[in-house]
Amino acid sequence: MSEAQLAPTGEAVLPPATVVMDDVHVTYRVPTVQQRAESPRGLRRLASFVQPTPQASVHAVRGISLVVREGESVGLIGTNGSGKSSLLRALAGLHPLKQGRIFAADEPMLLGVNAALLPELPGSKNVLLGAMALGLSKAEAAARYDEIVELASIGNSIYLPMKTYSSGMAARLNFSIATAVRPKILLVDEALNTGDADFRQRSQNKMDELRTHAGTVFLVSHSSSTLRDTCTRVLWIDKGTLRMDGEPKEVLKAYSVRQKEIVEARTSGKPVPPPPWESGELAPVPDPFA
Repeated sequence: MSEAQLAPTGEAVLPPATVVMDDVHVTYRVPTVQQRAESPRGLRRLASFVQPTPQASVHAVRGISLVVREGESVGLIGTNGSGKSSLLRALAGLHPLKQGRIFAADEPMLLGVNAALLPELPGSKNVLLGAMALGLSKAEAAARYDEIVELASIGNSIYLPMKTYSSGMAARLNFSIATAVRPKILLVDEALNTGDADFRQRSQNKMDELRTHAGTVFLVSHSSSTLRDTCTRVLWIDKGTLRMDGEPKEVLKAYSVRQKEIVEARTSGKPVPPPPWESGELAPVPDPFA
């Protein structure tokens, strides 16, 4: 959590809020073959020509409310499909809200989406184009070129077309470009899990620098060590619901215990025990607006 400072009156003054979410719900539709699979084979083949593909509704985010303040680095953890990335994309304006509201003090930048990189061009040219697409002048982009390339640490591949890059190399270059413009609100989805220990350390240093300059960072990751080393606060999301919000060490320990319970139950063939929010071991996350 952000540290409060003392006003001349002696009262605690929290840093200003940069992101506020109020009862956020996100749904989207995905293709499904369930209805056709339940029909006779002949009808399924006919339906494929005369009917559009059936779709199912996915309720990805369910009533999340929170306040994030200047200088915080917020990690999001949860199993695949828990709604972490959907929440980030909603914050970036890429998923419409089914219900609720999101307020941001500045335009959130989702890593890899805002930077208009071209796969046919070498990384060196994409560094300049991406930086200018994010608002830097040509001179400013050129002045930060060496800093971006050094952080990306992809060697001579910087001179090769980006279409030849691995997904990890592209993510590292995207991260380096995005952080060079010092966004007020940066959204990162798994990018810091790529690369060697040296890159991870330099990425952590860059995120520390962003927070020092009054930035706010959201980081989705499956790596507990990355979140523990990088974040000041961690959110545990399960099936679209915010289950825990607090200090990284505390949240990550509870999450690890739950994952271990699931693995042990499945390995032994025993029923999976109820999650801590159903058993009463974990209290509901308080409503910040209550």
